[in-house]
Formats: sequence, C-alpha cells, structure tokens
Amino acid sequence: MVSIALLAGVVAAIVGAIAVGSVYARFKRSTALGAGIGAVAGALGSMLFMVPLNYCTFDPTRTALDVGVGVFLIVVGAAGAIYGATWLSRWQFERGLRASLSAVVSTPGHFKGRVTPWLLLAPTLVILVLFLYYPSLDTLRVSTLLRFVGLNRTKFVCVDNFTTMLGDPDYVQSVIVSFVIAGAIVALGLILSLLIATAAYQPIAGGNLYRTLLVWPYAVSPAVAGIIFSLIFNPVTGGVNQILDRVFGMKLPLLNDPVQATIAVILASVWKTMGFGILFYIAGLQNVPNDLKEAAAIDGANVVQRFFRITVPLLSPITFFLIITMMSYAFFDIFGTIDLLTTGGPSSATTVMMYKIYLTGRSDLGLASAQSIVLFLLVIALTGVQFITTGRRVNYGA
Repeated sequence: MVSIALLAGVVAAIVGAIAVGSVYARFKRSTALGAGIGAVAGALGSMLFMVPLNYCTFDPTRTALDVGVGVFLIVVGAAGAIYGATWLSRWQFERGLRASLSAVVSTPGHFKGRVTPWLLLAPTLVILVLFLYYPSLDTLRVSTLLRFVGLNRTKFVCVDNFTTMLGDPDYVQSVIVSFVIAGAIVALGLILSLLIATAAYQPIAGGNLYRTLLVWPYAVSPAVAGIIFSLIFNPVTGGVNQILDRVFGMKLPLLNDPVQATIAVILASVWKTMGFGILFYIAGLQNVPNDLKEAAAIDGANVVQRFFRITVPLLSPITFFLIITMMSYAFFDIFGTIDLLTTGGPSSATTVMMYKIYLTGRSDLGLASAQSIVLFLLVIALTGVQFITTGRRVNYGA
C-alpha cells in the first residue's frame, strides 16, 4: 500500500511540475517556482480521494476492479488539482498582462475594509454550507458505508458500493435509459422550441398573448406534467385511446408498453421544457440583424437558406445555454414526471438514474449515495464536454 501511494504521488508530482512549469515558462516567469507549485498540486491531488479511504482499494484482498477504481480516483484527483493550478496560474498572468497593456487604468468600486463584504455574503454562505456542501460531503461519506434504512449500525466497505453498482445489470440499464431519454428530450426540445419560436416571432394579431400561452407550460412543475400526461396516455380512460377507439376502433397499450411509455415520458418532458426554450429563442430572434437577412435575400438566398445560414448560427449562444439547462433537467428534474406517469415501468423501461437512486435509497442508503455521486459526476463530465466541444463553436458576435 505504501509503495503504491508513493509511486502515485511521485508520478502526479512529475506531471504537475511539467504542466505548471510550462505555463510559467510561457509567460517568462520562474520555471522552478512553477514546477514546485505543480509538483505540490499533483502530489496533494493524488491523495485527495485516497487518504479518506486509507488507500483501501489497494489492499491485497481487493479485486482487480477495486484496484482499477483506486487508480481512477488517483488520476481524477491529480488531474483536477493540476488543471486547477495551471488555470489559476494562466489566469493570474493573463490578468497582469492585460493590466500592463491597458492605457486607461480604471478603479472598480470596492468596499472600505474587509468585514462588510463578508457580512453581506454570510447568509448565502451559511445556506450553502448547511444545505449544499455539508450534505454533499456526507453523501460521499455514506457512499463508503454499508448502511440500510432503519438500522443504526454501519460498516466501512471501501468502494464496494461503487463496484457493486457497476456490476449490476439493472443499474447499467438505467444508465442507458437515462442517455436515451435525455438525448431525445434535448434534441426534440431544441428543434421544436426553435421552430415554434420562429413562427411565434412573426408579427401577428394577438402575438403577445399567443407567446405567453406558449411559455406557460414552463411554470408547471414536473410532477404536474406527469399527472397531465398520465390522464392523456392512460390505457383505459386516457384521451389518446378514447380518440383512437372512436376514430379507428383500436386501442394502444401506451403506458403498459416499454417503448410507448418511454415516448410518453419524453413527450411530457419536452412539453414541460419547451416553453423555456421558446422564451429564450424569441428573445434571441429579436437580436438577429435584419440587414444580414435582407442582404442574403438580395444575393438570392431563399427563406430556408437564410434560416440555416444566418439565424441558426447567430442563435448559437442561446442553443448552447439551452443544451446545458435541458440536459440538467433530463437527468435530475425528470424524477417527478416519471414517478407520477410510469413509476419507472413497465419492466424498468423508464427507470432513469435519478429514479434508480430513489428506488435504491428506500432500503440501501450506502448504495444510493454511490449512485448519486456517479450521476453528479456524469452530468459534470457531460457539461465539461459540451464546453470543450460545442462551446468553442459558439458565435457571440452579430
């Protein structure tokens, strides 16, 4: 255990020294100082997760999967610390460079003394600590314990909850279902929001009232959306089957069929979030310059070409923002809709990761905590990928 910890710390320190030292060298600062800072950041980062676990994943009695999880935690901790050190160094040097190149020195408003700002921030900080930071740390602690509802006894089990979860076919299915439903919600929500917003933006009589009614579903909670669509898609008394029975003389299983139930969840979620997208797209359409569209029309571009070559690219900042917000909704806020519409069924077809946490947490708190941590890290990772890939192609200029 000691040799593995030492080796991991040395490797992380070397990588950190190279990464941060190169930043210092690029800005013509002391490379030795940067290498030292990077080495400390890498070494401490490699211990970030493993010290609380006492490096239990490398115990001789552990499986290869446990060792793999331990290596992953070391890499993540070291990478996060090194990235933070390089980002802070680069930000500090670039800020100093911009200040030295600026001909006009502006003095921003500031408080006299250091007590007043902290007093104003104190209520927010207290709320964040009590209701966000402490619960998050406690969830991380519980994820390493064998803890069941109704039992006061707990047992430290290292990363057994995580390895059990990764080897559970039902949990793997919930991950796949989450990605399918989230992808459909984001794609369908963006397309419909943009098309409806474009139509609603046209000058028509009573346009303000029409746009207000389009945005209204966003004010409805996910639970209410689940109730509304359960009344529409109920296999026996729902409006869809009533219409199909009277017009075509047939009925569909709807919520009793895995595919149709998944479609119902997607439609309910899209209807719930679409008003939010319409609101932002209408606001964005007001900032699309008409002279660009008129110039394109003079050059022979038709309506469709002007829409895809001018309007859509200029709306990319709003699209990027909506992708992040809708993705967060699809992974977290969809719980209420599923609970009241399908309760995760049929045959776990609509049991997403968030609902799986609820089902597991009714008995096994340790495993549910591990699942919640994985969901949180997954959404953070997806958001980071969006910023790295899509964010670079966003056009913020008119």
